[in-house]
Amino acid sequence: MKNRVITISREFGSGGRTIGKAVADELGIPCYDNEILLEIAQKSGFSEAYVKEAGEYAPGGFLASTFSHPASGPNNTDYLWKMQYQLITELAQQGNCVIVGRCADYILRDKADCLRVFIHADMSFRAERIVKVYGEGEKSPEQRLRDKDKRRAAYHRFYTDMKWGHAQNYDITLNSGTLGIQQCVHIIKSLY
Repeated sequence: MKNRVITISREFGSGGRTIGKAVADELGIPCYDNEILLEIAQKSGFSEAYVKEAGEYAPGGFLASTFSHPASGPNNTDYLWKMQYQLITELAQQGNCVIVGRCADYILRDKADCLRVFIHADMSFRAERIVKVYGEGEKSPEQRLRDKDKRRAAYHRFYTDMKWGHAQNYDITLNSGTLGIQQCVHIIKSLY
């Protein structure tokens, strides 16, 4: 029997990490987010900061992929993707859990009984939240939100060939700005 896994993809600042951890706590199951980065850093020998940065950028970006020679082979980001893929698969095999981000929705599509969730909110809610929660400077949180979401979308599309945030790729999408963080937790928990 396949384990039950909740994957949470999210727009930056929408509260997806907070929601994932709260759902896992209420269900009494593990939640994996930064723990995945730490494990990959330990196994790969790369710094945690490098692994985190590489996990949000499509390899080489548009220009590199357009002008690179196909015989150049895999790069560090591809190597880290393979490690991430393997680690997420192993975590899902170990037992029921919540996995935040890291393309887990795609990785586990045929490997686990998955509830694929996407958390989003409008720009003003997310901007206010990152200033409050992360201490983000109030000068231009909207630009940071756009940049971070753009990187996540490019990374997701590069490795999955799926459109990040596209409703058809998820079982449920929730607007945390409208519903509130706790209501999102309640809804996800009720679907488990």
